[in-house]
Parts: sequence; C-alpha cells; structure tokens
Amino acid sequence: MNKNNYAIIMAGGIGSRFWPISRSSHPKQFIDILGTGKTLIQNTYERFLKICPKENIYVVTNENYTKLVKQQLPDMADSQILTEPVMRNTAPCVAYGCFKIENLNPEAVIVVAPSDQQILDEEAFVTAIEKSLQTAASTDSLITLGIKPSRPDTGYGYIQYTDQAIDHDFHKVKTFTEKPTLEIAKTFIQSGDFLWNAGIFVWSAKAIVKAFGRHLPEMHEIFAEARPVYNTEEEKSYVHKAYQQCINISIDYGIMEKADNVYVLPSAFGWSDLGTWASIYDLAEKDYVGNVVIPSEKVIMYDSSNCMVNVPGEKLVILQGLHDFIVVESNNTLLICPRDQEQNVKQVVADVKAKFGAKYI
Repeated sequence: MNKNNYAIIMAGGIGSRFWPISRSSHPKQFIDILGTGKTLIQNTYERFLKICPKENIYVVTNENYTKLVKQQLPDMADSQILTEPVMRNTAPCVAYGCFKIENLNPEAVIVVAPSDQQILDEEAFVTAIEKSLQTAASTDSLITLGIKPSRPDTGYGYIQYTDQAIDHDFHKVKTFTEKPTLEIAKTFIQSGDFLWNAGIFVWSAKAIVKAFGRHLPEMHEIFAEARPVYNTEEEKSYVHKAYQQCINISIDYGIMEKADNVYVLPSAFGWSDLGTWASIYDLAEKDYVGNVVIPSEKVIMYDSSNCMVNVPGEKLVILQGLHDFIVVESNNTLLICPRDQEQNVKQVVADVKAKFGAKYI
C-alpha cells in the first residue's frame, strides 16, 4: 500500500433532509440509515482502508461530533480527527486537511470524499480511486469522479467533459452544472457527454495547495500561515481561530469551476449520494407491493403500497390505505409526507426551528 496515499473524509454536515432521524446533535453520517449494521461513516472509513494506510485517513468534522467519530472509528488517533468550530462549506475543510497533509508529506496524493455515500461495487470504486491517485501523482491535475448517469435526475450536479484526455481515461472538464431542471437534465443525458458529480476529488497535495493560491488566495494565506503549528499541540486552537476568517464557499464553486486543469474519470460503481429519503427508498429492498420498512418487526400494513417507513424498532405501527408516503419517527417526532413532496423537508425543519427553537432539530 502506497504510503503517499491519503484520504480526507468530510463529515461535518447535519443532513437536514433526513430529519427527524438526522439531528444536528446526531446527523445522518453517524446513523445506520440503510439498516446494514454499520453507519455511513464506518462504511466510508472501511472503503478507504483498502486504499490508504489507516494512519493516513483523516476525518474533518464539526467539533461537536468529535465524540461520535471516536466512538464509531476507535482506531483513529486524535490527530486524525480535524475539527471545525463553525460550518463554512467544503472549501475550508478541504484546505485544512490538504495543507495539514502537505505539511506532513509534500509528496502526498489525496482523495477527498463525503462520509455519507453508498457504494455498491467497492472493487470498482477502489480501482477508480487507485487509478486517479496514480494520475494525480504524475500530473498537475485536479481530478473528480463522474458517475455515468442512469436517468435524468434533477437532484444531482452534472459535469460535461471533452474528448481531450490524459492517461487515456481522464477527460478534460468543460462545464459544471448544479441541479438542473428535468428538461435540461434530459438533454444532458441525450448528449452523452455529461456525468453526475459525485463530489469525490483526487489530487496531489502540491496541486491543490497551488490551486488555492490561484483561485482562493485569501483562504490559501489563512492555512499557509498555520504551517508552523500543523501536527503540534497548538494546531487546534490556531485553526479554530483562523476558521472564523474563512468565507463560506464550496470547493466546487471556489476552485473546481474556475481551474483549467480539472479532469474527470467516468465511473460506474453503484453510487448514490443518499441525499434524500427517495434515494434510500430506491436502494432498499422492497416487499411485493413496493413498501420499504426499516426495521420491519412491528410494522403491519394493510392496503398500502410504495411507502418508505422508518420507525423505532420497539414501536408497534399499523398503516392502512397509505400509498406513496414517507412515514418516519425518531426523537419524539413523527413526519408523514407524500414521497413526491419530500423536497419540502428542509423548509419543514426551518419552520419547526422557528416555532419551537432547536429542541426538535
């Protein structure tokens, strides 16, 4: 296993679209949301153990989740858990992890990935990441993984690529498009040169540090000034103070959409970003009338179909005459809504917060 291979797992989000199961105190990456016996972050960590030495895997998360990371990933040393004092989107968390690693090993090549994705074909995933790490090590490129789309999905970002390629398989990126309308998504699929944006990045430490200098110079300065304290006892307090100066911006918008050395690897490894209850419904095993029930021991359904049900295991639940609904209960909160209106959950969370404060969020 290459000692220059590193992984950064981004685990700072609150997963509000999975409310009420995902809470700000215990978000979805720390939940066994698919009923597999392992949480999403545990699955992500185990995938990267096939690619990097375990001491080269880092988690960037909100300071409030340090205890959860330690509980769920007991093999991680404190120095591998990088904490953020405030939420500032993905660019600062990528900068923190990559500058720290570059300080430790200037020859590092790094894969950056979210903590909450589903990968069905782990062998294909490992092959794609290893191939990307090799190309990143030998070229000055910023690589992203693109998923071959199976349908015109409006919930994903899209990457358009050209025929120009390096190492045969890595195509130059032409455009990034955030969640399009259905009509535009259909034209993307028909054109054949668009991929879903998986939010997984691979680059050398040198290339990404240089990219921050070129495209986000103020953020580059903040994390470059911290070089003397990385991997020392002063790191946490220094970085927490520095974080307050960071702008709230994504790595996609801040760097990937602006840089001219971005390449995409078209990939197929059974990927889902598990962003919504609909994505869980699509992946989960269904009964003969299309119901998904997790856990299913004490749920009885009469004349009900195509429902997504997730309730506490000890609770007896009877549903009759319900079709195409989401029924979720957790933390003394019950949510019942049509499956085709689940995009309103974020607004519901905002309304609940406005009416009852943070108690139920």
